[in-house]
Amino acid sequence: MGILRRRLVGWLLPLLLATGCVLPADAVPQPELDPALPAPSAALRELDELRVIPRPVADSSYRRDAFGPRWADTDGNGCNTRDDVLFRDVDRSVPFDAAQQGSCDHDMLAGSWHDPYTGETLIATDLKDQQQAQSIQIEHVVALAVAWRYGARDWDEAARIEFANDQLNLLAVSGAVNRAKGGQNAAGWRPVRPFQCGYALRYVEVKAKWGLAVDNAEKSALAQMLATCDGF
Repeated sequence: MGILRRRLVGWLLPLLLATGCVLPADAVPQPELDPALPAPSAALRELDELRVIPRPVADSSYRRDAFGPRWADTDGNGCNTRDDVLFRDVDRSVPFDAAQQGSCDHDMLAGSWHDPYTGETLIATDLKDQQQAQSIQIEHVVALAVAWRYGARDWDEAARIEFANDQLNLLAVSGAVNRAKGGQNAAGWRPVRPFQCGYALRYVEVKAKWGLAVDNAEKSALAQMLATCDGF
């Protein structure tokens, strides 16, 4: 089926943008906390209530396909989860472009996003271009491999598919950052300091929502990052 283009805001920064353009962090405002996330004090209480286990040993049984196909339409809105997150996180203060494709009314084509881990502005003029699509990726805050080791291996397939597509745990980030973070937990990777508060708030909320355990190193790292929330 052909794509019926729907202009959402206007022309997308013509001639200014290069493929996969990334603007420096000082070109964007300091981060604002997502109002849907708990207050830092509440997140600290949630962190204290998480079950603590010894650090799991490396587990070769993890498989990405244990969490179902990539970006299923679990909410039944006709769009895959990748498009849902891109649409949610796109910067609406500048032009962006989406399309009607089948039953999906926001097949994302172009726009601008702010990486929540670095503050960089990520700009795509054609998300159907593979190189540009790879430059803006959807990342699991609590990585699937981490979820597997800390409890998800015991879930049924339906729960794992739901977790993999839970938008609380998903953010649009740069491909480079997503690759660098990989399957590490909060003890192994953290964003630059101005973005640690938001990362820790979301990470703790996901672990609490899904009943996932933490180890001592992970809990300590999250407490350190929550301590950066002063001033928010």
